[in-house]
Amino acid sequence: MTRSAWRSTLNRTILLLAIWFLAGPVLGILLVDRVNAISFDGIPLGFWIAQQGSIVVFVVLIFVNAWLTDRYARDGNGSTPRPADPAGPAMHRPPGGS
Repeated sequence: MTRSAWRSTLNRTILLLAIWFLAGPVLGILLVDRVNAISFDGIPLGFWIAQQGSIVVFVVLIFVNAWLTDRYARDGNGSTPRPADPAGPAMHRPPGGS
């Protein structure tokens, strides 16, 4: 993995974890009294975030991370080399095969 690819992966991970931290511990625990002033379907928003919201955000972030990683790999920036030969590297070919 190149240094720029590693840096990109690290930055993406830090950003996604910061979003999760904001949605989970910050809004669901630290600022719950202020967030409870807002109601979501009759339930205080702070309670909803603490019980369901942070989990939903975490699952969405998993899909966003997978999508971003796939997009990064498809652009040719990923660390997985793509062989020019469709049969793959010579050492993985069956004996006698071409």
